[in-house]
Amino acid sequence: MKILLAIDGSEFTKKMLAYLTTHDELFSAKNSYTLLTVNPQLPPRARAAVGKEMVDAYHREEAEKVLAPVTKFLLRHNIDAKTMSKVGHAGETISKTADSGKFDLVVMGSHGHGTLGNLVMGSVATQVLANSKVPVLLVR
Repeated sequence: MKILLAIDGSEFTKKMLAYLTTHDELFSAKNSYTLLTVNPQLPPRARAAVGKEMVDAYHREEAEKVLAPVTKFLLRHNIDAKTMSKVGHAGETISKTADSGKFDLVVMGSHGHGTLGNLVMGSVATQVLANSKVPVLLVR
């Protein structure tokens, strides 16, 4: 199975990884894993002020902060995952990546704000569920 793990470095990513380790059908070297983290785009004025090179370096550094510990965790469990970082709106980017990458499953942690919180704040998980053609497993 080809699995996309959407990670953001939060406590919810840790909960999702803990859940995976207790489910052998999901957490196995037989599966193919790709880690995806999505950084929000910097405001246009900030991008213009510091320049493309500095913005690209910033996004690489931020992605590495999220990807490195999860990659290390997976390697300790004999899983060599591919890594991917993108810039944009998280929900939309995760959905598009899952669909275009022909993944069998998206696994992600959810903050679990509930319906009222989603109306007020929006939710990455809600956006992924609404837009992805790939099944999504949310872990709270």
